[in-house]
Amino acid sequence: MMTIAIGNDHAAPQLKKAVMEHLEGNGFEVIDVGCAEGEKCDYPDSARKVCDLIRGGEAMLGILICGTGVGMSLAANKFKGIRAACCSETFSARLTREHNDANVLCMGARVIGEGTALDIVDSFVNTPFSGDERHVRRIGLITAIEQVEMSGE
Repeated sequence: MMTIAIGNDHAAPQLKKAVMEHLEGNGFEVIDVGCAEGEKCDYPDSARKVCDLIRGGEAMLGILICGTGVGMSLAANKFKGIRAACCSETFSARLTREHNDANVLCMGARVIGEGTALDIVDSFVNTPFSGDERHVRRIGLITAIEQVEMSGE
């Protein structure tokens, strides 16, 4: 069973709940690190928690939801080994897994509705990385940039 970590800020507790129920109904284990209805929280904190679970091997994929998805993707991509993509439609969600081996999906609760969000989630979690040589090479180039930038050189 695949484990997926999910986090949100105060703009997205309802969409997070719908996504969690959908994933659990489809046999996924979900770790919720986001905030509940009525709580205030900062999206970088939720992004850190999800990314830490992925980097620690406790979750294979992550889903982050804020107002636009952009803040979450900016925060998540600061963590070494994380490839986060903000998606508002299924085509990008599918290809970011297939071509980029993205491990975090970011979405905006103020941008897309629940039905679209669930379709995007399905595209993301059910698409494997292709393993195609050209994509592996490109991910290697991204990783090389990350290593140089993280080292401060």
